Amino acid sequence: MIPLGIALHALGGIAAATCYISQKGATKWSWQTYWIVFCLVAWFLMPLGVSALTAPELLAVLREAPRDVAAKVFLCGALYGFGGMAFALSIRCIGFSMTYGMAIGISAVFGTVVPQVLDGALISNFQKPGGLLVLTAFILSMVGVAICGRAGFLKEREITVKGGDNEGFDMKKGIWLVVLAGILSGIFGVGAAAGSPIDEIASQHGAMAGFAGYPKYIFLTGGTLLTNLVWWLIVCVRRGTLREFIEVPGGPNREDLEKTGADDEVQALVAAGRLAFYYFLAAIGGVLWFIQFIFYELGHANMGSFKFISWGIHMAMLVFFSFVVGLVFREWQQCKRQTIGVLVTGLAIMVLSFGLTTYGSLIGDREAVKDGTPSATKSH
Repeated sequence: MIPLGIALHALGGIAAATCYISQKGATKWSWQTYWIVFCLVAWFLMPLGVSALTAPELLAVLREAPRDVAAKVFLCGALYGFGGMAFALSIRCIGFSMTYGMAIGISAVFGTVVPQVLDGALISNFQKPGGLLVLTAFILSMVGVAICGRAGFLKEREITVKGGDNEGFDMKKGIWLVVLAGILSGIFGVGAAAGSPIDEIASQHGAMAGFAGYPKYIFLTGGTLLTNLVWWLIVCVRRGTLREFIEVPGGPNREDLEKTGADDEVQALVAAGRLAFYYFLAAIGGVLWFIQFIFYELGHANMGSFKFISWGIHMAMLVFFSFVVGLVFREWQQCKRQTIGVLVTGLAIMVLSFGLTTYGSLIGDREAVKDGTPSATKSH
């Protein structure tokens, strides 16, 4: 089932790489208005709804979740909340490709290695049959991420020299944001690993294999939501943008409607439709954000004895598909062929790493079956 696990992680990567695109359509909303709606969908409605559908006796699962585990998971989610803010803002400074490439590279290492260090299983996991191949693949994927990051620096230099469309591109600010985003995003992976006891409780209450991992996200993304709501609501109040939740700036207001007379109902419908469309865009982004973890959990359940590498695979897939998004939005159209060549080299190395991960995991899975050892020995 290893190839299926890799494929499911790829689908999760596609969802994650595209979840922020919708913000490009909500041009009249302030960033904080869009982000609050996005957060409510991604970190409250989706985790709660998906958990209710996939985990029988959800309330019992939540009641029985160990308090220390729930608190640890919630704290990790709260810290990730700051990472999510930095991540989204860095997209505005340095674009999709560089943000995903650099932040996710840091996150992949942090979120993969730290849980194993905490479990005391870092060395033993890579000593399994096929483990050296998986380790090599992991290192290769990080090399690919680094090369893609290099392509980003070359892109910045070329845009500056050509005097091209560089509006909003701020490499210095973007670097600080992207490093912060990478470290704090990795903490989300640590929180997901720490929530495995909640997965076991969900299984005991009838959650099917591959669907037991969602209740922990209620705690994990609950912390993320709290961080973001407090921060961005304060921003909304300070900047006077709370009205945007009921009226899109630049659209017909009450004074306009009074002046138009007979057409006021039509204009009111247009204004309402525009507002609804903005909510729809933000909601789509939030849904896609959480869908990545639906596929992550399904992919994780199919990784056999190499479940511990799931976070690294997910992050690498996200990087790969984020560059596709960057190309689609022509973020690289002003670059030289040499720069595109560096980018393609980085992507090719990452594709190679995916293949090695699959092959090494298959070897480990076969050996585990020969030894009579269950392949799914450890959830993270």
